[in-house]
Amino acid sequence: MQSVTIAFLQELHQSFIMFAPGLPFFILLLTTTTAQPYKATDIFFLNCGSSIPSNSNSDQKWDGDEHSNFVPSNTTTTSFSSVPNHLDSSIPQTPYSTARFFNSSFTYTFPVSQGPKFLRLHFYPSTYSHLNTQQSFFSVSSNGYSLLTNFSAFLALSFLRNTRTNDARVVKEFLIYVKDTNILNVTFTPSPNSYAFINGIEIVSMPENLYFNAKTPKYVNQYTGPVIDNNTGLETIYRLNMGGGQVSVKDDTGMYRSWDQDNYFIYGAAIGLTPVYDNPIVYTTETPNYTAPEVVYQTQRSMGKLSDKYNLTWILPVDSGFYYMLRLHFCNIIPQYTNRGQVVFKIFINNQTAEVEADLFYWTQGSGYPVFKDYIVFVSDPDGRRSKQDLWVALHPNSVSELYLDAYLNGLEVFKLSMDKNLASPNPELSFSTTPTGLTPTVKRNKKTTYCVIVGGIGGVLVLLSISVLVVFWQQRRVRQYGSAYDRSSYRPAYSEPNTTKASHSTLASDDDDSDTVSFVFKRLG
Repeated sequence: MQSVTIAFLQELHQSFIMFAPGLPFFILLLTTTTAQPYKATDIFFLNCGSSIPSNSNSDQKWDGDEHSNFVPSNTTTTSFSSVPNHLDSSIPQTPYSTARFFNSSFTYTFPVSQGPKFLRLHFYPSTYSHLNTQQSFFSVSSNGYSLLTNFSAFLALSFLRNTRTNDARVVKEFLIYVKDTNILNVTFTPSPNSYAFINGIEIVSMPENLYFNAKTPKYVNQYTGPVIDNNTGLETIYRLNMGGGQVSVKDDTGMYRSWDQDNYFIYGAAIGLTPVYDNPIVYTTETPNYTAPEVVYQTQRSMGKLSDKYNLTWILPVDSGFYYMLRLHFCNIIPQYTNRGQVVFKIFINNQTAEVEADLFYWTQGSGYPVFKDYIVFVSDPDGRRSKQDLWVALHPNSVSELYLDAYLNGLEVFKLSMDKNLASPNPELSFSTTPTGLTPTVKRNKKTTYCVIVGGIGGVLVLLSISVLVVFWQQRRVRQYGSAYDRSSYRPAYSEPNTTKASHSTLASDDDDSDTVSFVFKRLG
């Protein structure tokens, strides 16, 4: 989209000639306009397990891998294709209506140009013919990077459904810089006595300095840290559109990125306001228009009138023991804010101060001009188990603000950084309790057997009933005398300071289910 109209440019040109006749006008244009959204040089959409091309809901053309040049010549003897017994209505037919399964190591080979690439792996963990993907564990590597180790798409989906989405698929997005070769390999290796599967593979190039070798990040709570260069691999953990709706891949800036809503990650009742900007966004050479879609910068989550009473906080579960790069996207879209010093706020990442005085009018040329800031933080692994830990991002007004106590954020991207070319983490831990919505484990109980056990146990229950009544009566007397054992006044309010001790977080459990399945719930660690 054009950031300024032709008429405005002509008027600006005349003014520029009057005040600076000796300078070429294109110098001014470089500060206010950039090229059209990015045109990818390498694009592959591979529908695994399919023999014919098909189009996705977002008008992407996916080629089948059955007879493609990207798989070994002996594909039919080293793998097989299958279709799910049931396809969830929440996901598109392509590429999730077919899958390729492997009983041994299998490599896809893609001819690409050198440079940074998105690698996206699509999984639909369902039942295929006689195979249930709950028993599927495998590893994935690419160009020397370990991406997934003993990975379970079923457990990954269970975690997602307990934390942020009701989707039925898993998409793993990695960023790999292809160098010293013109090949991008993707190798699937089943774990012992298991098998691997994949529904779809995407490869899309990206601008050279969008994420790799971009502007120098700021290190949080340390003076130095990793450098994101050609030797670093990244995994996208979150890509959020603050205060706005879901941004589909077809509405991205040419790289088919998906931007999720931030609603799942807001902490407490203080969720702030969600203003909307109707004017065009003015991109610059510092923030090209492929950085993020306009809609990301045209919406935001801000704090509002009670901003001095609480923090605007997002809680993001991540894998411990890794460095993370957080890219925060800002754009002032509130018309009352017009000058420097009016709105100044603090940024906290994992209870550490990342910015003391964030002022968009110091960082940009004014309202409607976007900017992003990169920060790197290490998420420790205190128990040595590589468990899930909560990564906190919080905003709070700085008292130096001259007029308005406010803070806001438009978008957020979180990337895990490779360590010794490794991005893999253990699967999320599960315990037997409640079922993540929509997932049905394979182990079932027999209802008749259950009823017999209940009837047989009634006699024992009656024997113990008199003793139980006496115990309960005695406990009730103690509660009336001394109060409840659980004092809710000790819960931390939503507006407490970010550098205080974190409150514990209860697991998001699904509603009780009267089915006869064995079910699961996640242990929130950290």
